[in-house]
Amino acid sequence: MSRSKLKQPVVRHSPSRGEGSPDVWGIYEPDTGSIQYICADPSTRKAALIDVVWNLDPRNYRFSTTSMDQVLDLVGQHGLSVEWVLDTHPHADHVMASAHLRDRTGAPTAIGEKAPDIARIWADLYHLPNAFDPPRDFDRLFADGETFRIGDLEVRVMLSPGHTLGSITYVCGDAAFTHDTLMQPDVGTSRADFPGGTTEELWDSIQAILALPSDTRLFVGHDYGSDTRDEPEWEATVAQHRAENRHVKDGTDRDDWIRRRNERDATLPLPDRIMAALQINLRGGRLPPSETDGHSYLKIPVNRF
Repeated sequence: MSRSKLKQPVVRHSPSRGEGSPDVWGIYEPDTGSIQYICADPSTRKAALIDVVWNLDPRNYRFSTTSMDQVLDLVGQHGLSVEWVLDTHPHADHVMASAHLRDRTGAPTAIGEKAPDIARIWADLYHLPNAFDPPRDFDRLFADGETFRIGDLEVRVMLSPGHTLGSITYVCGDAAFTHDTLMQPDVGTSRADFPGGTTEELWDSIQAILALPSDTRLFVGHDYGSDTRDEPEWEATVAQHRAENRHVKDGTDRDDWIRRRNERDATLPLPDRIMAALQINLRGGRLPPSETDGHSYLKIPVNRF
């Protein structure tokens, strides 16, 4: 089966359904299978950018701004004003564009309040004590249940651990940005084997998401296609997941899912960008400080995984 459609940038608009419902644009980044989002208030044209990618080529360790430029171009085309730059967790598979977007838009950056706990785990793995300070590098650390606004729309933060211990879901009206918890219904669920992640917590997080109103649009963090689908998808309702998700639809046994998820995770390699990505993402999307030659360097642990 051809995978050509999974190798191209794709943009789709999920329109507002009326009062209290946001406009959502999904922007697929083919190198990492990541979905970047614009969530906008139709009345005020205020917007949040969610999980935007700073492109890294792991073959030569060069960065480019292709994805963030595409996102900002869409913002301009639709007459939007960026009010927030949001991330759902410190990503392992891509480098976050948050610091660059803050510089370019002036909008504050935010992530979950447990990011410092994740930083402590990885500071030990990298043997970089005191290297990471999320309260310094993000403008806001959101607590579970906290609310904020995008224009006139209220957004509620849900702590959704499992993939990481500090992942959060943003719920805005009838839209929820569920990051690396669920995949599309024909794929299932996300891995939970990174340091600090647990399958038990991921199960609980998914059940809390699936308890949202049945017509809630769930926007996932990644898609890689499937055995029968060769183009990316990222939106499905709670009702669709509860009826069709191949891993966690209604009637799924918790212990059986945990066993199968653990068995599957044990076969998965680390993402090819993880060692670079987390070292940068735990700095809010900033490179390590330049050394005396003017260049930044990354530290890679050997035989730790």
